[in-house]
Parts: sequence; C-alpha cells; structure tokens
Amino acid sequence: MSTTPTILLVHGFWGGAAHWAKVILELHRKGHDRVQAVELPLTSLADDAGRTQKMIRQIDGPVLLVGHSYGGAVISQAGNEANVKGLVFIAAFAPDAGESPGGITQQHLPEAAPNLAPDSDGYLWLRADKFHESFCQDLTADEGRVMAVTQKAPLASTFGDAVSDPAWKHKPSWYQLSRHDRMIAPANQKVMAERMQPKRLLELDASHASLASKPAEVSALILEACAAVGG
Repeated sequence: MSTTPTILLVHGFWGGAAHWAKVILELHRKGHDRVQAVELPLTSLADDAGRTQKMIRQIDGPVLLVGHSYGGAVISQAGNEANVKGLVFIAAFAPDAGESPGGITQQHLPEAAPNLAPDSDGYLWLRADKFHESFCQDLTADEGRVMAVTQKAPLASTFGDAVSDPAWKHKPSWYQLSRHDRMIAPANQKVMAERMQPKRLLELDASHASLASKPAEVSALILEACAAVGG
C-alpha cells in the first residue's frame, strides 16, 4: 500500500472529467502521477456519490478528494470513506447536512442564473451562446466554445438533492474561492468556505472555471493538501 495519496478529481455540472485536463498535466509536471478522475452520471447526488465511492474503494492507499462546482457536494457526501484523508473544494458547493446545491444557490443568485435552460426531458443546460460569458469568461473564446458544445447537462432534480453527513466536518479541507464566479455566487462560496474552517482559503481572480484558467494555482493548492494528508 502506497502512503502517497491518490488524487481523485470530481467534476461538476455542465462538464465531464476532461474539465480537469490542465490540472492533470500540471500535477504530472510536478511529479504527481497518482491521479484519477471520476466521470459522473449527473443523474442524482446518490448516483454521483455512489460512483465516486466505488472508485475510492478501488484505490489501494490514502485518497485526497478534489471537487469542482457540484463536485464539492459529491465529495461532501462520498468523502466519509475510511481511506479518504482530506478534501479540496475548487469554486465548489460544500453543503451542510440537509442542504442542497439548489438551496444554497437561492441564498445569493449567481449572475448567470438566467442563462440556464431546462429541456423537455428534465435536463438543465447552460445556453451555448451564453456559456463563455457565464462559465469561463477568463478562457479564450475557442476554449469556451468547446466547453459549450461538449457540456454535460445534469438532471435538474439533482440540484435539490441534499447532503446527509458532510465529510468536511470530519476530514481536513481546503477551499479555493473564485472572486469572479458567475455560476456560484462568491458570497455563497465565502460562507461555505469560512464555516468549514479550511486549512487554507485561496481566493483567486478567476471565473467558475478556475481549474482551467488557473491550473498552476489550483494544482499548487491540491499538492499542498496532498503533502499535508500524506505526512
């Protein structure tokens, strides 16, 4: 069994595991190759946490969970597995017991809320023509276009799924706040971050897609957490 934590990356709504591409490469450049990324179904919190827990249980040794956006709710729900040693939240939801991402969103509506569009099958899309300005305004227009076209819409009902026993209450946690986030209001991020009393709160002048626009800074925070829980 290795004592070096495996970093398990958990994506959020409107994207898949490939949203972590730049972080994966940055971690590789820094010499950390014990990295995996979950591909979530985005059909319910139970489904998404269950998929994550299955991956956690397949890992031999300690795990550091890293969640972006809705992925923060997933790691909050899934992170009580025994070999999970810490959690890192990247511009993410960190619901308390009984809270849902949707309920938190209502406390301070994000700028891009009007750009969400439900379809007749119950999936919630981010309008393609508004994706760049809403999700990743600090990336190039080309990068925004690719994210818009390849977006992975969640079932809208997933927004209302509540966390039961958040792992951040039991495990050391770190939080990266995006000051220019138009998908999760920075005011909501501030409340969630401060109440978890993170080992470190890193604020970046970044969009919601800080994992893509600030991969060096995000990776440095992940590696800081990895060193702390690995020690």
